[in-house]
Amino acid sequence: MRGASGVTDDNLTEDGESTSDVETTPAPAEPTPRTLALTVIDTREAYLDAVEKIAAGYGPIAVDAERASGFKFSQRAYLIQLYRRGAGSFLFDPPAIGSFAELNDAISREEWILHAASQDLACLREVGLDPRVIFDTELAARLLGIPRVGLGSVVEEFLGIHLKKEHSAADWSRRPLPESWLEYAALDVELLPDLRDKLAELLIENSKAVIAAQEFEATRAKEPKPVAAEPWRRLTGVHSLRNPRNVAVARALWMARDALAREIDVSPGRLVPDSSLVAAARVLPESKRELAALKEFSGRASRTEIDRWWAALEEGKAATDLPVNRRSEDTLPPPRSWADRNPEADARLKAARASLLELSEFVNIPVENLLTPEILRRIAWTPPEPLTAEGIAASLSELGARPWQLELTAQPIAQAFVDAHQKAENESEASS
Repeated sequence: MRGASGVTDDNLTEDGESTSDVETTPAPAEPTPRTLALTVIDTREAYLDAVEKIAAGYGPIAVDAERASGFKFSQRAYLIQLYRRGAGSFLFDPPAIGSFAELNDAISREEWILHAASQDLACLREVGLDPRVIFDTELAARLLGIPRVGLGSVVEEFLGIHLKKEHSAADWSRRPLPESWLEYAALDVELLPDLRDKLAELLIENSKAVIAAQEFEATRAKEPKPVAAEPWRRLTGVHSLRNPRNVAVARALWMARDALAREIDVSPGRLVPDSSLVAAARVLPESKRELAALKEFSGRASRTEIDRWWAALEEGKAATDLPVNRRSEDTLPPPRSWADRNPEADARLKAARASLLELSEFVNIPVENLLTPEILRRIAWTPPEPLTAEGIAASLSELGARPWQLELTAQPIAQAFVDAHQKAENESEASS
């Protein structure tokens, strides 16, 4: 955007030269003020009426969901936002509505636009909303090499509109929801169709439309992670406990906290933080009074539920099935230990990383999207025999890589592995 035509005092430099033709970067615009107040749909009658209106609209459907992560135990959606051209914006209260089967029947065959779809698909499916085709604007921005891919940044970059993101970490289970929160939620979907069109055009221009389609489908079809056999091992700091008895106490405290959090639907960390559980497990207080006096044992439920924590602590002290420090057979050792444990794999990994980094810069796709670090580590640890591009491609496919990733990365990885092997042989011959 250029400045206003005509030369005024404001268009002159100190030397008196005109600056009216100088290209300037416009300040991002604020969203257009809303003329009608937003309302939350929280009855079946209003919901079914909205389904009819959405079905009568045209084009893809923009979808978003707001949870109460950090506030609630569950990861359910507490607000679902939809926008469709020709229909308008709709804000739904999932706990009040229940099943969204009718809406899903009306729109599941249409393209859904989401930003960072992997974050919302699970909670949408929980209420019966399951798309068959998606367009992920966050993923599209990544594939285009955009450095900042948050919704606010991408909207500002491509639509020139400044989005305020102050409510992204709010407690969306709150009722009633403030008007400013509803405005924030509606804008998250109202701008997605225009953003989608811009990004889709750029994907075509950069010959990345096929790549994007494969990535979108992989995101949509990805199976949820299986429930961990021992979820308590995710307790931050538990690995600092060396004695199995201390670990058993930490396990018992974690399980007691998890049960309470699930029962009252509160985020576990809001009851007693991880650091407090680990501190109690490390100190092993000798009495309930000593536990209550432990300075490091804090949190809003640390004293009100002291009987619960003391019972868990005693349970851990008396446990006979002490935890063992074992690694799953399917878990690779951390790469920092590879040089000592498997020097050949370490050399392959480093060579392949360097090769993929060059490729990433050439195709302008982040290296982690070019191929996930986990897949690269696995193929470096256990490469196919012989080391050919075809063999690498087959292994990558088995590990979940998409066709476009095989096409771009199989040959560079194979060459990097061969080069690493040859370098090791040359160094061995030189030292002998």
